[in-house]
Amino acid sequence: MQRREFAKKTLTAIAATSILGTAAKAQSQNKSPYNASDEEILNQSSPFKCKFAANYYGGLCFNAMKNCKTFEDKIQYYYDHGIRAIEDNNMLSRPVEVQEAIAKKMSQLGMEMGVFSSYGGMKFQMTANKLDPKKSPDKAASIEVTKQKMKDAVECAKRVNAKWITLVPGYIDPSFETSYQMANVAEHLKVAADICGKAGKTIVLEPLSFTAHPGLWLQKASDAYMLCKAVNNQYCKILFDVFHQQNTEGSLIRNIDAAWDEIAYFHLGDTPGRNEPFSGEINFVNVIKHIHEKGYRGLYGMEHGMSDKSEAGEAKLWRAYRKIDAAIA
Repeated sequence: MQRREFAKKTLTAIAATSILGTAAKAQSQNKSPYNASDEEILNQSSPFKCKFAANYYGGLCFNAMKNCKTFEDKIQYYYDHGIRAIEDNNMLSRPVEVQEAIAKKMSQLGMEMGVFSSYGGMKFQMTANKLDPKKSPDKAASIEVTKQKMKDAVECAKRVNAKWITLVPGYIDPSFETSYQMANVAEHLKVAADICGKAGKTIVLEPLSFTAHPGLWLQKASDAYMLCKAVNNQYCKILFDVFHQQNTEGSLIRNIDAAWDEIAYFHLGDTPGRNEPFSGEINFVNVIKHIHEKGYRGLYGMEHGMSDKSEAGEAKLWRAYRKIDAAIA
């Protein structure tokens, strides 16, 4: 009798242990990477499923960057946190030896180069064909400037293995009809796209919000879409920045759908503040899931700052991107 009772209790204990172990294992497996502690978040190194591109220019990870003495150190830091792409607005202005060093390090790590800025169109150079705002238009001279600037950008793109070159057409000329400015910009873009296309590079037009960049001519994704259709060149596409477009137009998913066939690249950043995802009003999980489900597998530039520049803020940054990534099937 005692033996039977002992055996019964033993089997019950084994069953309970098995159930608890299974539950604990399931809980561990279901634990989202973004629900970890700050320390665990900061030490996560697994590659993201999404191709997030850290931006030098945006001012990410201030605290950690204090220990990074070179660009190569910064690249290694991002790689160690799961990032597999970099972008740099200021790449064109960096010394050639720095460009080459960056490209070498990225190649060693198998990382991808995202966008860099070519130039912003000198005031009214594209919109009104004016090299000097105080002088009359000079179309031929203005086109020559575009040619030279894009040739320089293409050479830089070759050195750093970049596929995309950001182009901003310049400022609104209040003395000139808007439709004429649209036609002028389209002519410049045809020249730029032809030069880039011969090298296998794509110019991406980035509409910028009036709140962040007052006076700039290209503000809406719809206008960028119209330009791409007018240029009619596969090497002229749109860089859709969700921060800027939320400020200018809103209805992000609807506008992404409307411009879809001309979008080649995305920039992320929340509003207000232009900081990391989930620091403002945008539902990044819904937006990125929608983009992913439409088949996009390109880069998402992290072109923003941080709402908190401390170490805790860095954990907040990485937690935000892990949350987005976890939502992608």
